Amino acid sequence: MTSSGPAVPAPDAGPDAGAVWHYGDPLGEQRAAADEAVVVDRSHRAVLTLTGPDRKAWLHNLTTQHVSELPDGAVTENLSLDGQGRVEDHWVQTELGDVTYLDTEPSRGEPLLGYLRKMVFWSDVAAEAADLAVMSLLGPRLADREVLDALGLDSLPAQQTAVALAEGGFLRRLGGDGVELDLVIPRAQVQPSLRRLTDAGVRHAGVWAYEAHRVAALRARLGVDTDERTIPHEVGWIGRAVHLDKGCYRGQETVARVHNLGKPPRMLVRLHLDGSSDRPATGAPVLAGGRTVGRLGTVVDHVDEGPVALALLKRGLPADTELTVDGVPAVIDADSLPPPDVAGAGRRAVEQLRGGARP
Repeated sequence: MTSSGPAVPAPDAGPDAGAVWHYGDPLGEQRAAADEAVVVDRSHRAVLTLTGPDRKAWLHNLTTQHVSELPDGAVTENLSLDGQGRVEDHWVQTELGDVTYLDTEPSRGEPLLGYLRKMVFWSDVAAEAADLAVMSLLGPRLADREVLDALGLDSLPAQQTAVALAEGGFLRRLGGDGVELDLVIPRAQVQPSLRRLTDAGVRHAGVWAYEAHRVAALRARLGVDTDERTIPHEVGWIGRAVHLDKGCYRGQETVARVHNLGKPPRMLVRLHLDGSSDRPATGAPVLAGGRTVGRLGTVVDHVDEGPVALALLKRGLPADTELTVDGVPAVIDADSLPPPDVAGAGRRAVEQLRGGARP
């Protein structure tokens, strides 16, 4: 099924202003994303390019991910931190054809570009804004022959890899359960690509469907599920976007200290909200017994789970804690809780010195 109704714009006050929120059937679009195939126009995201022979080594020294030796076609995530280890920027990074592509939140494109240019100094690197659009595809039918033909591919790439497209740009496959692809293509190619995909049976879906998919996968979004105090450990970005065995970068001391000696103060969890009330807003305080224990992030109605949200809560809060957000009852999804804390080597050494543990 590829039919869609009139495009309903995303809220002007939200991070997806200017994008399509849905096409008249948001829950049906989510169902198609789970069972069939959909394409979501996320062309409001900012895309940057890095060129020059020094780009990988230079970026490696600035950021949290190990990127100095990324092979052609590699896809990863990366962060820029401040001096205290708090997250300033998050992006998806693709290495392809002697170009490093970074795509990030719409509001962070210019600040990130400005920061990168400021840090070039004598390195042979050029950072530029790219006239490329991100189109995301979800669903098991993306592996069907008709869809592959529309994409100009013989088969889907492996997870966390990208392939160049004949008409420019590239297609990458992200990790995780199911099939999730991104077309990163020249803006002039967006409409022809959409026509080929819809002719192959891929349905249009708005960013509501994408956000519901992301919340179900417990994936944080910069500036929505994070605030000015967020460190990578709190939102599942260790490993995914932070490599623990690499050289010095801004904020590394905090990353190492929390990993080896301490515990992150907060945890990212999924909440189920009471559906009988108005939805609380992103940024609202989460309360337990009248006391603030966290901050609400993305809020979305999910086709199977009903009203759900991501939230940063005080670490160690039990799953059965009774919560409210703007007067709306909320319940922690126990399956979203992080695993019990495992002490790092530094923590174990301190406990042994204090007599709190034995070798």
